Amino acid sequence: MSVPRALTIAGSDSGGGAGIQADLKTFAALGVYGASVITAITAQNTLGVTGVLEVPLDLIAKQIDAVVTDIGFDAAKTGMLASAPVIELVAAKVREYGLQPLVVDPVMVAKSGDRLLREDAVAALRDLLLPLATIVTPNIPEAEALTGRTIRSEEDRRQAARDLLALGAQAVVIKGGHLEGPAVDLFVDATRLVELAAERVETTSTHGTGCTFASAIAAGLAQGMNTLEAVREAKYYLTQALRMAFPLGQGHGPVHHFFRWWRHEP
Repeated sequence: MSVPRALTIAGSDSGGGAGIQADLKTFAALGVYGASVITAITAQNTLGVTGVLEVPLDLIAKQIDAVVTDIGFDAAKTGMLASAPVIELVAAKVREYGLQPLVVDPVMVAKSGDRLLREDAVAALRDLLLPLATIVTPNIPEAEALTGRTIRSEEDRRQAARDLLALGAQAVVIKGGHLEGPAVDLFVDATRLVELAAERVETTSTHGTGCTFASAIAAGLAQGMNTLEAVREAKYYLTQALRMAFPLGQGHGPVHHFFRWWRHEP
């Protein structure tokens, strides 16, 4: 039997809680072999981002070529892409190799509030990468930036999801973490609008939640799940990883990706 394979194209988090590191942990925890393409190196911990160095475009391209032409893939996801030229390159490679199904996590700001996507790159993300997405996974501020729509009500969120579908994404899940009350995500595709609710876990260990969620969706797609099924499973996995998280660092610590294998005993 072949092992499901997922490819993440994203930035590196030196603290290990988000980015490439969170993606690979999630893939491994969910029984998927993970390969990675690093687009940027960040100096980062639970308190914030203190430095960013973009990887040269030719090396990003060579990383993609190296993985795809040898190991292959069953699903791919993108995370931190940092700049318009990186987005242009990645979009070209997605088309060249048919990197589908593709989960696009439009990473713009770190949990600490530090910006991870240049302002002038938002248009490139919207115009070049979203039309290639099997599913795009914005939080509410990211959905506002991509659509230019202020989201204050549930109807605003539904219309923003429709706007993102109109931009070319096959499916959209707008996360509800920035709303009050239960954590309700909104899933929309061409035929369905589904609200996915879960308890809101009160914890400071929220670093890398977006990366983990998107990677869990990619893992499900790599295993042959349909998009909605993959989103449901990813939401369950993330909720458990939040519930089982252990304290680490002085700021926003990571979720517990491997809660099924070991637990922190205080």
